[in-house]
Amino acid sequence: MDLRTRYLGFDLPHPLVVGASPLADDLDLVRRLEDAGAAAIVLRSLFEEQLAPGTRLGGLAIEDGDVSFAGALSYLPRADEYALGRDEYLEQLARVKTAVGVPVVASLNGTTLGGWLAHARLLEDAGADALELNLYKMVTDPAADPRSIEEEEVELVSAVRDAVLVPVAVKLSPYYTSIAHFAQRLDGAGIAGLVLFNRFYQSDVDLEALEVRPRLHLSSPRELLLRLRWLAALHGRVRASLAATGGVHSAEDVVKAVLCGADAVQVVSVLLRHGPERLASLRRELGEWLERHECDALADLTGALSLERCPDPAAFERAQYLWLLQGTRERAPRDASE
Repeated sequence: MDLRTRYLGFDLPHPLVVGASPLADDLDLVRRLEDAGAAAIVLRSLFEEQLAPGTRLGGLAIEDGDVSFAGALSYLPRADEYALGRDEYLEQLARVKTAVGVPVVASLNGTTLGGWLAHARLLEDAGADALELNLYKMVTDPAADPRSIEEEEVELVSAVRDAVLVPVAVKLSPYYTSIAHFAQRLDGAGIAGLVLFNRFYQSDVDLEALEVRPRLHLSSPRELLLRLRWLAALHGRVRASLAATGGVHSAEDVVKAVLCGADAVQVVSVLLRHGPERLASLRRELGEWLERHECDALADLTGALSLERCPDPAAFERAQYLWLLQGTRERAPRDASE
């Protein structure tokens, strides 16, 4: 069964990519990921706040109940420190690149143009085959003009793209005014890929301590629905590769993403729950799905359900919304007095 795909200019044997996570902090785990068939591996983000050599920052706690595979918690960010500072990150990137034969993607999240550029070059020099720019930014200032925010981000992406030779992908959040328009602007800046979507960490309230505490929960398949919508909307409308991240837990999830337009899918939570070897079973199950449905090549499915084939996507979306709400109303239990 032919599962081949092309992502960020790389010919991959299948679309299953290990997304940004602490899994790549440990070389033994990295080798297990490659042995399980990872098509590519994305390292977790290097944040500009870690720029000073040796700097460590506070991490985020994760709910223990979200993780089941033995030892997984030891690979997640601790509440008191990141596992890697800047220099350690660069050294680990070089070690990972030496240890595996698959493409290694470094993730970067900056706060200043100078920080983005300097560290993009450092990551490239350390051996990264590609860069994933993590545009994780929560804007809470009501005076901030959305046009200026997007303009600034397009300019920095364009500057990074011009500063390095390796392919550049951009990892987006779903909270832009017009995702389709912004995606096309980034595409015009020469990026190689778009990753949909970043998962914003949500804060919770500790009622005993009366404090706000950050919490990171692993994803669930329900989160894939938002990704499917925008994969379908962007497929055929941008030249960049498209990747889904967040909510991919089964072979069926992979097929859904591909049908909507994904060239690759990034998996993290399912590996943290079940271990790196889950990759091998996902790949096997993906091949079995294609065989059951008499499909010879996964590429034949790419974008088959995208909105590119719909003459009026906006009208289609509205009609679907109306149908769903009307159907819900009709199925709702009626009051006994009626």
